[in-house]
Amino acid sequence: MAKMKAIEAVAKILELEGVTKAFGVPGAAINPFYAALRGLGSIEHVLARHVEGASHMAEGYTRANPGNIGLCIGTSGPAGTDMITGLYSAMADSIPILCITGQAPRARMHKEDFQAVDIEAIAKPVTKWAICVMEPAQLIGTFQQAFHIMRSGRPGPVLIDMPFDVQMAEIEFDAEAYVPMIPYKPAATRIQIEKALTMLNESEKPLLVSGGGVINANADKQLTEFAELVNVPVIPTLMGWGTIADDHELMAGMCGLQTSHRYGNANMLASDFVLGIGNRFANRHTGSVEVYTKGRKFVHVDIEPTQIGRVFCPDLGIVSCAGAALDLFLEVAKEWKAAGKLKDRSAWVAECKERKSTMQRKTNFDNVPVKPQRVYQEMNKVFGRDTTYVSTIGLSQIAAAQFLHVYSARNWINCGQAGPLGWTIPAALGVVAADKSRNVVAISGDYDFQFMIEELAVGAQFKLPYIHVLVNNSYLGLIRQAQRGFDMDFCVQLSFENINSPELGEYGVDHVKVVEGLGCKAIRVYKPEEIAPALEQAKKLMAEFSVPVVVEVILERVTNVSMGVEIDAVNEFEELAEKGVDAPTATISLLD
Repeated sequence: MAKMKAIEAVAKILELEGVTKAFGVPGAAINPFYAALRGLGSIEHVLARHVEGASHMAEGYTRANPGNIGLCIGTSGPAGTDMITGLYSAMADSIPILCITGQAPRARMHKEDFQAVDIEAIAKPVTKWAICVMEPAQLIGTFQQAFHIMRSGRPGPVLIDMPFDVQMAEIEFDAEAYVPMIPYKPAATRIQIEKALTMLNESEKPLLVSGGGVINANADKQLTEFAELVNVPVIPTLMGWGTIADDHELMAGMCGLQTSHRYGNANMLASDFVLGIGNRFANRHTGSVEVYTKGRKFVHVDIEPTQIGRVFCPDLGIVSCAGAALDLFLEVAKEWKAAGKLKDRSAWVAECKERKSTMQRKTNFDNVPVKPQRVYQEMNKVFGRDTTYVSTIGLSQIAAAQFLHVYSARNWINCGQAGPLGWTIPAALGVVAADKSRNVVAISGDYDFQFMIEELAVGAQFKLPYIHVLVNNSYLGLIRQAQRGFDMDFCVQLSFENINSPELGEYGVDHVKVVEGLGCKAIRVYKPEEIAPALEQAKKLMAEFSVPVVVEVILERVTNVSMGVEIDAVNEFEELAEKGVDAPTATISLLD
């Protein structure tokens, strides 16, 4: 057995568990760990400007590719509390990240020592596991268990807090004998799958609802193959967007109150059966349970037993990893097809396709200042099928989901349930850090962009290039729209006359100057016809300088984006598409 510092064993375990990248901020209480990382030499470190930013970078890194687990590092006290938003975001969306914090020496933890806080207690509600390790020899098993917990069942984050003297103690550790634990993944049984397929087969107008669990299981290809085999249209959730390509004939649109398509809601309302796989039936997808469930039966497949029945009681619940369930669905469906047992769905598929081709929203506006719909139309023209979009919350994200196109799993990376402002920049940097060859495009409104704008310096320093489309109406747009119900427009305006940039008029912050001051490139446009050339120029600048490039589009101050309180009562505030030219980048159109 080899004797070494406990923290050196920790660094080696991270390497053995497959960690190659870390995001963090050093500090006194975590310096032993940084020394161990430096000595190991195999884990690259990205220095964030804010520890919350590091936690979102870790999350973006995890989401970028199957099997990734992002690592976030910080010192004691405020570093841990800064991580809480990132942990909450990861927990809410079932994303495994590992957060590591330093801590005061054990003898001083109860003495109100400088930057000593009970981060274990603070983090427990937003993690799968949070622990402060009080015995040096327990670090090995703790980290082994951490990876097992993150990967088992419903994925999620873990926080490990390490007192300074625990890190520095000497222990015995044999790296050659270390073996990662095999994660636990529940799997559906054949009888469950046969019952679910029987219900699907007995229905007239079935749909598949594909959630983020399908992406977590790396099972998007099985999902599409199964849909094709049974010839049933698919409604992806926002977190499952990309599990079937937007231009696939079985892609029936997204359903929901905000990030939805008109045809997606219409297809859901016309259905009589839903097979949900790896989804939560979140309220912004369903609206009220009464409207969403009326007249249809449900089968719910989820990896987490307590998710089944959480929102409403399905007719059949199956506890299973989405990948394992889809493998078995494919096996049984192939047998049934060979035996001639699968029902012909061509009429129902044609009905859904007809809605998709005619129920489009208009994007082709020529207004100045620019309407947001036009921004996404131009993005569809300029960016290819392999583009990875990153976004978090706000009218910018809602409109992006309504108008952009996604063709592959992990090409829409969105913070779903938590939706913290500021998530987009660091998450996009984390995605690029996972794969610098990837074409990454982030989408933000001006407030999301301002929340963690300092992290752009990380992209400049570490050469993490991506394009950031900033739609600027100098408003908290989503909150302003929500305030309409209270007959007010209060404390949501970001506009002011910038004494240093009078050319901006009332649009306030000069994002171009700030971005350039952080070492990146920026372009500002005012007219619709300027958008596509600016995006093309951004590609060239990104390739030349290997830094983030921001394209700011000055929008009209007030725009109300389509949304409602029920999936059968979505308000359409703008003109709808009547001809193909009204929505020229729609994936399908029979309007002409």
